[in-house]
Amino acid sequence: MSVTSESASAPDDPISTDGPVNGVASSAKPTEPWTLDEARDLYLIRRWGSGYFDVNDAGHMVVSPEGPRGPKIPILDVVEEGKREGLQTPLLIRFQDILRHRVKKLNTAFESAIEENKYRGRYRGVFPIKVNQLREVVEEILDAGRSSHYGIEVGSKPEMFAALSIHNDMDSLIVCNGYKDDSFIRAALLGRKLGKRVILIAEKLSEVRSIIRIAKEMNVEPMIGLRCRLVSKGAGKWATSAGEHAKFGLTTSEILQAMTLLADANLSNAFKLLHFHIGSQVPDIQIIKRAVREAARHYAKLRRMGQPIEFIDVGGGLAIDYDGSRSTFHSSMNYSLEEYARDIIYSIADVCDEEKVPHPDVISESGRAIVAHHSVLIVEAFGSIEKVKDPNKEADATKEHKLVKELVEIEEQLKLENLGECWNDLLAVKEEAQKRFEVGALELPVKARVEELFWALARRMLNVAKQSPDIEVPDSLQELKPQIADQFICNFSVFQSLLDHWALGALFPVVPIQRLHERPTAESTIVDITCDSDGKISKFIDLQDVRDTLLLHPFDGKPYYLGIFLTGAYQDIMGDIHNLFGRVNEVHVFLDEDEECGYYVEETIQGNTIREVLAMTQWDTHDLVAKVKAQVDAAIKQDRLKPTEGMRLIAEYERGLKEQTYLTFEANHR
Repeated sequence: MSVTSESASAPDDPISTDGPVNGVASSAKPTEPWTLDEARDLYLIRRWGSGYFDVNDAGHMVVSPEGPRGPKIPILDVVEEGKREGLQTPLLIRFQDILRHRVKKLNTAFESAIEENKYRGRYRGVFPIKVNQLREVVEEILDAGRSSHYGIEVGSKPEMFAALSIHNDMDSLIVCNGYKDDSFIRAALLGRKLGKRVILIAEKLSEVRSIIRIAKEMNVEPMIGLRCRLVSKGAGKWATSAGEHAKFGLTTSEILQAMTLLADANLSNAFKLLHFHIGSQVPDIQIIKRAVREAARHYAKLRRMGQPIEFIDVGGGLAIDYDGSRSTFHSSMNYSLEEYARDIIYSIADVCDEEKVPHPDVISESGRAIVAHHSVLIVEAFGSIEKVKDPNKEADATKEHKLVKELVEIEEQLKLENLGECWNDLLAVKEEAQKRFEVGALELPVKARVEELFWALARRMLNVAKQSPDIEVPDSLQELKPQIADQFICNFSVFQSLLDHWALGALFPVVPIQRLHERPTAESTIVDITCDSDGKISKFIDLQDVRDTLLLHPFDGKPYYLGIFLTGAYQDIMGDIHNLFGRVNEVHVFLDEDEECGYYVEETIQGNTIREVLAMTQWDTHDLVAKVKAQVDAAIKQDRLKPTEGMRLIAEYERGLKEQTYLTFEANHR
């Protein structure tokens, strides 16, 4: 394998389906022109983009923060502006107007569903800040939802303290989930003292007892919710969030015991909310409908028992169609946002009308659907590792070798109808070459030539197989496809910026943000700059299943940027500083019709420096400098360094600590 800054790839593949491998390679280009619609279809942009992303006439990815009819921003222009501000890639771009659009779209969907079904309750959404706790993100969401009294959901003490400070709409809610100690409960009840509508969700009976005790100590009336452990189960990667064996929630028996505890404490009126949660990224609307009806039945029965419940909290689960397949696959969803709202409102109303109880106000904790679209991670490819190189040489000293001749014969005999036989012959030659090498009977030039021809012929066989979908392709040949693919080396860390892909196999759309007017020809995977073999993206979205490779443009040594889309949920927060790669550079973009370009960069945020990530892992940088200086002093005393050179090395070391953790490429080094 070789690292190269140029590709000898032909437009469809480095080895053509019908040109010679050992002779003169075919580099004929397809006669059909490549269109922007073909690029949109290849990368499924119109399916996962939700109207926010498209391609312009220059072949650049653009974003429409207010939807398809709104103004468009070329993403490459934002990258270039960030570079002028001194921000290199990897670069996280936040299109803040998308946050506003998503909040308004969610609230509008529920308001329309309420009107359509003549529902007699209100919608009171809350944003679960665990999905993205960044202050500017939360502030933007709350501001966008102010007219709808959009609130906050928290699940930990730090989130509780953050919510108390930022929450200033007394008609919106703060919903407190997660396990709670006394400090957590006191912070929530402090909010009640301030007149805020803070609802403590009890996950277990002991929390009910603690809330009762602390509320009496603080002389405040709490607002309490009980999380119901439903029988209905979720689906997808987070299915275990629900069901009878879920981590959180009370059984029916425990809910009845909680009611008794509240009654004994003269706090029955504090029971304000019934909560459930069936998991994140629920792909199937039928699962949501079943869970909502089950929870609504619990609510109705409790109301008939005289409990003063005002809210049903349907939790999270509203999915994002990451792959555009509109299916029940874990990276997709078979419903729309509008259908989600209609089904929830209708299901609750139907059960309540049947049981003749009041319609409750409805809370949802949709986080992924609010923030996923607004964030795009831009990474730069700075090289490619090519498995298949052009094997042609005008004068080849190995061409008379028996094994090389056998490979030439296989190439000459290769046809669609004898693909399986030729593949078996090719494997036999490779195995024979390896056996000879192990016993010292094969020289390195011949071994190298056999390897080159093997990979070139394997790729050609895969291309031949594409000619007929009915042909039976040997499994061992099909499995080679990802191994033959080029590896694009990109300046980022999967562990820091795309943890869900590494840990859970979550899929994210990956698209070049430039050159989309050109035909992509390089079947590729993406590798990061960590020293871990897991630091890669080797699974990509597809309408049918999951692709092992992605078609990219041959690397030509110029800056080549890839956008990783829909990363705004969780990826910003859950990163791991593997290899001490820290947070990336960041820009926040806002639309502004008064600006010549139609937008402005509101804020730029520098990523972590080497000094900062070392401090996170208990390295005192003053101590580091002192130790290096001591080593330099010793080298000067031993006449291994001149004093001037020693001082220069210390200054260079100190300067390096202030640099960012990712690679920096100067223009003249490309």
